Amino acid sequence: MEKVHKDTLIGVIDAGTRTVKFCVFRPGHTKEIAEHTVDIVTHTPQEGWSEQDPKEILSAVRKCIENVVQQLGLEAINIITLGITNQRETTILWDKTTGEPLYNAIVWNDIRTDSTVDIILAKVPDNNTNYFKNICGLPISPYFSAFKIKWLMHFAPQVKKAIKAETCLFGTVDTWILWNLTGGAKGGKHYTDVTNASRTFLMNIELLTWDPLLLHTFKIPANILPEIKSSSEIYGRVARGFPLENVRISSILGNQQASLVGQRCLKEGQAKNTYRSGCFLLYNTGISVAWPSLGQP
Repeated sequence: MEKVHKDTLIGVIDAGTRTVKFCVFRPGHTKEIAEHTVDIVTHTPQEGWSEQDPKEILSAVRKCIENVVQQLGLEAINIITLGITNQRETTILWDKTTGEPLYNAIVWNDIRTDSTVDIILAKVPDNNTNYFKNICGLPISPYFSAFKIKWLMHFAPQVKKAIKAETCLFGTVDTWILWNLTGGAKGGKHYTDVTNASRTFLMNIELLTWDPLLLHTFKIPANILPEIKSSSEIYGRVARGFPLENVRISSILGNQQASLVGQRCLKEGQAKNTYRSGCFLLYNTGISVAWPSLGQP
């Protein structure tokens, strides 16, 4: 095991619903030694719609890291790795050749996809909202990313065009940040972790892979999806042009799962509640049999 120097620091990008934050910790400690937060604007073009500018999210990440590096001065050289935690289900589609978003990010609490839900329900026996629960663990609901992707494929001409040209990429906020930090259109890593993939309505929760039946149901092409990784491995390094160049990015967790870990609910049967933009109860169900193929979370 790699020896951890006493001056070693760990950085965390926390891209939430209302704010983006970058903070730094010492290994084994929970007290932040430096942090900076930037507010994110949410747009509501219609009632029930909720959108954010993906480029604003990325700009906020940069500003937060730059500010913290400035606070730390020479000590910033001791930051050896970064983690990413993020608002879940929020859906971003972008062009892999230009790096430009094809539409605003559709935020997790957006309900415009009610009509998409009706289309999917019409395909299943008895309009059963739990029909796919044994595959993805989720009820049919406008909440999840697959419904947002399908809406964009139908209503955003630029998305249709990019999918036809095979230049479209999808990601939740973690994937958007990772892809850009690791090079963007010049070799950026198109990955997500299981905690975020599990909230798309497209991942098989037994196999931890994108499920062919669900992809077929939504008519979503597999080539737009990121590769699913474990929550703890080295995904890549920060590319030139960003602060903390060449630092490893070695953890991704959806924000609710990250708070479960942060509250040290590491044993089966432990649970926590979060009260912020929403109320979320998460429960540690123990180790999945599928984990050995991906490594420990």
